[in-house]
Amino acid sequence: MSLSGEGDDPVAAYKRVLREVLERRPSGMRQRLAEALGTTRSFVSQITNPSYATPIPAPTLATIFDVCHFSEGERSRFLAAYRRAHPRKGGLDDPAPPTRSRTLVLPDLGSEALNAEFDGLVDDLVQRMTRLMASRDG
Repeated sequence: MSLSGEGDDPVAAYKRVLREVLERRPSGMRQRLAEALGTTRSFVSQITNPSYATPIPAPTLATIFDVCHFSEGERSRFLAAYRRAHPRKGGLDDPAPPTRSRTLVLPDLGSEALNAEFDGLVDDLVQRMTRLMASRDG
């Protein structure tokens, strides 16, 4: 398998579709996607760069489609490539569980470093709670 993103690398194929979608969206979309996934922009860079072998986790697909506003055609192209790359991943067409957004008003701790650390703790708590709920259902 090629790590360059060229040729027959099936992971690179679906990453190219995602990268193309993001390039047609407004600036700031990568940051919004990172926030929605509860991760960093560097992770988003890894999952959108065909040169990196890092696969996109199946549980994140519904969020990616929603946040990035995939058209039906873009979604079909992406899923076809994703299925070729990960033929054993079932349930790709299952609807995502319902979610909701919540805005928090947090204290300003007086420094960017402290605010970033506090935000990271809040993000971690939400991710852990979400995983707990998912394990309860699974």
